[in-house]
Amino acid sequence: MTDMTPDQVGHDDHDHDHKPRGLMRWLLTTNHKDIGSMYLIFSFSMFLLGGAMALVIRAELFQPGLQLVDPNFFNQMTTVHGLIMVFGAVMPAFTGLANWMVPMMIGAPDMALPRMNNWSFWILPFAFLMLIMSLFMEGGGPNFGWTFYAPLSTTYSPDSTALFVFAVHIMGISSIMGAINVIVTIMNLRAPGMTYMKMPLFVWTWFITAFLLIAVMPVLAGAVTMVLTDKYFGTSFFDAAGGGDPVMFQHIFWFFGHPEVYIMILPSFGIISAIVPAFARKPLFGYASMVYATASIAGLSFVVWAHHMFTTGMPVFAELFFMYCTMLISVPTGVKVFNWVATMWRGSMTFETPMLFALAFIVLFTIGGFSGLMLAITPVDFQYHDTYFVVAHFHYVLVSGAIFSIMAAAYYWLPKWTGHMYNQTLANWHFWCSLISVNILFFPMHFLGLAGMPRRIPDYALQFADINAIVSVGAFLFGFSQLIFLVLVVKCIRGGEPAPAKPWDGAEGLEWSVPSPAPYHTFSTPPKID
Repeated sequence: MTDMTPDQVGHDDHDHDHKPRGLMRWLLTTNHKDIGSMYLIFSFSMFLLGGAMALVIRAELFQPGLQLVDPNFFNQMTTVHGLIMVFGAVMPAFTGLANWMVPMMIGAPDMALPRMNNWSFWILPFAFLMLIMSLFMEGGGPNFGWTFYAPLSTTYSPDSTALFVFAVHIMGISSIMGAINVIVTIMNLRAPGMTYMKMPLFVWTWFITAFLLIAVMPVLAGAVTMVLTDKYFGTSFFDAAGGGDPVMFQHIFWFFGHPEVYIMILPSFGIISAIVPAFARKPLFGYASMVYATASIAGLSFVVWAHHMFTTGMPVFAELFFMYCTMLISVPTGVKVFNWVATMWRGSMTFETPMLFALAFIVLFTIGGFSGLMLAITPVDFQYHDTYFVVAHFHYVLVSGAIFSIMAAAYYWLPKWTGHMYNQTLANWHFWCSLISVNILFFPMHFLGLAGMPRRIPDYALQFADINAIVSVGAFLFGFSQLIFLVLVVKCIRGGEPAPAKPWDGAEGLEWSVPSPAPYHTFSTPPKID
């Protein structure tokens, strides 16, 4: 493979004259960059749609009492908001980043299974169309929370449950195909001389994430299939009257659900591990320990699922086991935070937009981690369970964690993807509006939860009114801040100042965060072996 010149970076290096143009090019493309772009566009569309549903929730909760929407519709919004954000916004965004960057980072010409890559994307819009159309059915859409606990999702659910089940199946198939593709690509298409311990950390985090996906997606498929047969075919997996057990549903769901949480954050660690060394102008501190920490988190994620179930009446031994395992998972996570701080220590730091989002990620994700550590303590969890404290915890991890890291990645790689620099003023406005509003939105929720306000309820006691008003204002500010990002990306794609070969002046040599990285514009050529 020949060296790529800087002006070729970010352009279609598999584009030939005989390839179809226009819409058919996007429908039939097997190019990893095109598919990565489609994933990212789809993800951002779902992010805005799921965000609009969150704004319906916050508008209703602006004041006590029932104002704007029917309580059943409120429950549908909480359910579909969660499903869209998890399966439609965060996961496809990371898959899009993997499609774009993994082949280039390992020196591969494309993903290993390009036609499956195309298919894994195109089934996603149909899955979410099915889910969204369920909201327009008689009886309404799924109204049982994104965790769809039985018997709410079996005995008491609307007829649209079948559409919900099939949509989740299709999302799972897409995830499994994407994960297989990532694993096969990384294992088989690395450039000569790139051993596993020379891979960039973004590649490592996705490699481990892909194994997690393949392990847990079939578990989700089993759970939704049992929900389907309980509702429509007369089985009793989760019906105590027929010999089943509704608590078994929670065990099955959370055995999927907890590794899923780490599926949504491990690629973030890889992104931050690429950005922090670049803007600190230092190699990443403790590369090997970061790899082992990532693998440890993935392994431990399989033995902590029942910390979501402390209030179901487990034996004390089981509660202690899950409490200690949950606390143990904070150790490798702490190693990562320590390594990022040590990387920045005495570095020659600059604060461009990607670095600002990365720093916000480190601070706010750590806050989310501490509140998670509080929830891990069994007797404490009895008080916090199903309150807004839990909502605050996981939104700190997933919004100021996963979403902020995706924003950091977008700002970091946009110049290479589009060939244009984005508008720096808009980028700064987007960062500061997002940072301030996300804390107005989620930080007061900790106090609501400590005071006992339950989640997923459209009404609340009068003493929570003031804080809820503040939270709702923060929600609308955060939502409209994302429109700045939409404008910025459209302007960047349409044109603007041409991006130099090394847009982050002086930072490029450390870009991939590997022990001996290559300059950016030679990433698709095999590294020289001494």
